[in-house]
Amino acid sequence: MTLRKYAFLPLFCLLGFAAGWAQNQTVNQKKAAKEKKNMEKQQANVRFINRAPAGYSHVVEVRGGRTLYIAGQIALDKDGNLVGSGDFRTQVKQVFENLKARLEEGGASFKDVVKLNYYLTDASDLQALRDTRNSYINTENPPASTLVVVKQLVREEYLVEIEAIAVVSE
Repeated sequence: MTLRKYAFLPLFCLLGFAAGWAQNQTVNQKKAAKEKKNMEKQQANVRFINRAPAGYSHVVEVRGGRTLYIAGQIALDKDGNLVGSGDFRTQVKQVFENLKARLEEGGASFKDVVKLNYYLTDASDLQALRDTRNSYINTENPPASTLVVVKQLVREEYLVEIEAIAVVSE
């Protein structure tokens, strides 16, 4: 008779463990859902620090939000044709139009851009680059920027390539 009493003990232990485990899973799922909801509502807090006279910020601090990394854009139209062969100003304009389109695809705009990287084959017409850039970016809080002069881009006819990083609120 005593053996029968204890025969159900492993079953009761297993049921107790399963109930505790299920309750713990429910608590963990609720906690994860709450964290996800908080992350979704997280606003991007962007601070532009130490604005340089040449139209960029030395430091951009970002807390929260969703980050977009835009690959280097070149002066190709939507059909893949080069725009502005040999014309730096026209290529820069097309590149900024391409950046604008990529940003919009990611739910962003130029006001969300925190970093721009420029790759030029010739830096002799920086004013054309600055003029075009300033017609797109937030000039009150300009993004951090890096400009590099390279021997050649992926194809000889490309004169400029620009990549961007943007941060948008969730």
